Amino acid sequence: MTVTVERGGRNRGTGVEARHLPAGPRRPRDSYALFLLPGALAFLAVVVVPFLMNTGVSFTDWQGVGSPEWSGLANYRELMDDTQFWASFRHSLFMVVAMAVVPTVLGLVLAAALFDFVGKHFGSRTAAVLRACFYLPQVLPIAVAGVVWSWILAPENGSLNELLEAVGLGSLRQDWLGDPDLALYSVMGVMVWVQLGFPLVIFMAGLQRVDPQLYEAAELDGAGWWRRFWHVTLPQIRPEISVVLLWCTIAALKVFGAVYVLTKGGPGGATDVPSYFSFTTFFEKTQVGYGAAISTVLTVIVLLLALAGLKLQTRAEDAEEGGVR
Repeated sequence: MTVTVERGGRNRGTGVEARHLPAGPRRPRDSYALFLLPGALAFLAVVVVPFLMNTGVSFTDWQGVGSPEWSGLANYRELMDDTQFWASFRHSLFMVVAMAVVPTVLGLVLAAALFDFVGKHFGSRTAAVLRACFYLPQVLPIAVAGVVWSWILAPENGSLNELLEAVGLGSLRQDWLGDPDLALYSVMGVMVWVQLGFPLVIFMAGLQRVDPQLYEAAELDGAGWWRRFWHVTLPQIRPEISVVLLWCTIAALKVFGAVYVLTKGGPGGATDVPSYFSFTTFFEKTQVGYGAAISTVLTVIVLLLALAGLKLQTRAEDAEEGGVR
């Protein structure tokens, strides 16, 4: 039987009234792209265009004034043989240890301790206060933190040397930022202090989504704190660990402010890093083309690292979903 619907809203031949749905213009899916347009334009103007301009300058011999002279790959060939650049890049690897590896390990242990011990025995408010204290260095401007630490590590009347003197360890007094053998490790210690709060907050947020029944089952099976941490906590917050390692490694490769405030790359280049090396080459030595080549290489390294990290994380998530199915 064929049923037709009249304009009045009644089905002819059935006696059943048809429901009137609101007839409004449908929003096309393409219109949502308009909301992305401001961010895309800002990204284009702030990131893409300056990077392309910097890359173009890296193929020239230019002192910052006058007309650039095309030099092709000369700056990059010089860069490959520049021992100072490779020394600064090795220093970046030390910064990766100080800003990614050590804070991740300490952040994991501290987050688990705050969540599993402090939160249960002293209350969540106490754990939140301690978490905020650890995160405070992330809020401080790096210039302010650097100036304070330069006072603490000063060779004369510095707080650290005065403390060593007060506790009878005056023989350990050092020129922490002026000794080429100690300066890099001193900057690394400062960066551990600065960076620790970020992984701690991320890991504590990740622990909130872990099923408490997993801890209860492990505890009933006789597992101690360390075994619960190793077999329950780490596998459950693996995505957060990947994000923290990737984010902190990128931050370590492009670190600039702390080196500029604390040591300015010295003494004798002992704390020089690629970003500061590019800065001094660009502005102090006025070798604009060569400085642009250094920053271009550093940008490409960071970009490749980010893409590789995202690819590995996606592959791990897909494998985990496949295992669950």
